[in-house]
Amino acid sequence: MLDYNVPRGKMNRGLSVIDVFKSLKEGNELSDDEVFLACALGWCIEWVRFKRIFSFMMISWINLILAEVDRAGSGFRRILKKHFRGKPYYTDLLDLFNEVEFQTASGQMIDLITKLEGEKDLSKYSLSTYRRIVEYKAAYYSFYLPVASALLMAGENLVNHTDMKNVLVEMAIYHQVQDDFQDCFGDPEVTGKIGTDIEDFKCSWLVVKALEHADDNQKKLLYENYGKADRACIAKVKELYKTLDIQGAFAEFERENYEKITKQVEDHRCKAVQAIWRRYTGGGSGDLI
Repeated sequence: MLDYNVPRGKMNRGLSVIDVFKSLKEGNELSDDEVFLACALGWCIEWVRFKRIFSFMMISWINLILAEVDRAGSGFRRILKKHFRGKPYYTDLLDLFNEVEFQTASGQMIDLITKLEGEKDLSKYSLSTYRRIVEYKAAYYSFYLPVASALLMAGENLVNHTDMKNVLVEMAIYHQVQDDFQDCFGDPEVTGKIGTDIEDFKCSWLVVKALEHADDNQKKLLYENYGKADRACIAKVKELYKTLDIQGAFAEFERENYEKITKQVEDHRCKAVQAIWRRYTGGGSGDLI
């Protein structure tokens, strides 16, 4: 299971560590040891990704899954201990990974609470709730963890970089909105997956925007059809999205936020922030949550 799941996907999170660390070296050649350690940190992050996915799977062979989750949790800690125990920033790395685990678990819990079986209530869904979920589940894990790991490896004190969290959150929201849009309107032949946000009752950016613009009858349609696996219900929700021009709202969001974040990144003093923005805009966004 570990062999199948850990080294999969675009691995943008893990590769971000290398990109960011290179940027912090300001053109200086990386030593073989530095390349190895940056790669090791990247793999730790990919292990965390595997643990997060399987921690919340609800399947019948739960004992096997729990065993694999436990192995995943110990796996990245063993890597950190083996390769970084003698480094002056080892304790800070452990604190960082522990904090990110806590934050992402909190985001997962918020997400789960909003869609408890038997208590599905679209009135809980708002832009503020959406931002909270993405901030905890994606910003800390997909953006802050790679950047902060590379900064520690470069000898930086994270206390001096607290201001970078705001722009990293905006990056996470930007890419998650893209992912939400592709889940509904993307071509599975291109995206490589079949979207399930509607039937899963996910707090998606699309349904939040639909609730903002829908009249009473349209909201009633959403309440009656959102979160159901029936194909007819899914089709009604997608048709309503088209009626409300959610595609147009997405295009406007994407354009405005790309320009805004790019300006924030260009003005930011931390090269690490610039490096991770290049990774996700130039190398593909991947799945963030």
